[in-house]
Amino acid sequence: MFIKDIFSSKKPVLSFEVFPPKQDSGLDAVFSAAEEMSHLPIDYMSVTYGAGGSNAKNTARIASYLNDNLSVPSLAHLTCAANTKEDISNKITEYKNLGIENILALRGDKPKDYEGELFPGYKYASELVTAIKEHGDFCVGGACYPECHPNSPNIDTDINNLKIKVDAGVDFLVTQMFFDNDQFYNFRDKLAKKGINVPITAGIMPLTNANQIQRMAILSGGASMPAKFVRMISKYQDNPEALKQAGIAYAVDQIIDLISNDINGIHLYTMNKPETARKIVTVINSLF
Repeated sequence: MFIKDIFSSKKPVLSFEVFPPKQDSGLDAVFSAAEEMSHLPIDYMSVTYGAGGSNAKNTARIASYLNDNLSVPSLAHLTCAANTKEDISNKITEYKNLGIENILALRGDKPKDYEGELFPGYKYASELVTAIKEHGDFCVGGACYPECHPNSPNIDTDINNLKIKVDAGVDFLVTQMFFDNDQFYNFRDKLAKKGINVPITAGIMPLTNANQIQRMAILSGGASMPAKFVRMISKYQDNPEALKQAGIAYAVDQIIDLISNDINGIHLYTMNKPETARKIVTVINSLF
């Protein structure tokens, strides 16, 4: 099923992200986590390349498992980074042969221990979108940063580049994680003024342990952390269980506010943790 068709039939769309294990021996654990989450009322799951694109080979395998074994539409990631045009063509063909219909087109980051040319094929995600569309009938998602991509000089330039990507054929957008909903609302208004009208899914990552704090700051591209969020970290960082519960509660508050403000979709960065996803979805379902 094309994810764009899900967006056209309901609101909000709920999705989770899972990522490949560092070692192939961990695949069964990922399959198990995905199977648990598949019982929740979700619309699709996104499958990353792993940390820094470190284990992209299993992206297709997990995405295919979601489609074929769990009957959950999958969104397989694909990046420009460290891939020649031939590499990308082969990967798109692999996705197509496996029945994977949805691809998230990303510029990507440098994979761990990679020493070659970073963008030997396509330099920009917009070029990758065009290539995917030329290879077949795919639904293509794109990434966006509510507070500006870290490599962009300013938000206006970033949105101009995003418009190029959308015009190339992006069917929907997924934001990087953010912690301040007002930043997202401002960003959404700017996109509307620019004529970017595809569905936008808000990326939410619940803070469940202190080790995530630095990682969240890096992955979010430097997203601002509201005073309320900072106070939560300060108060509970030495109490793991309290921090986990407070982090889930903060994410729930974000989601409730987003749904109240007519969001197209919610995308949970689950860190492969079904328990966290279940707790959040249970609360949301009890309120809406």
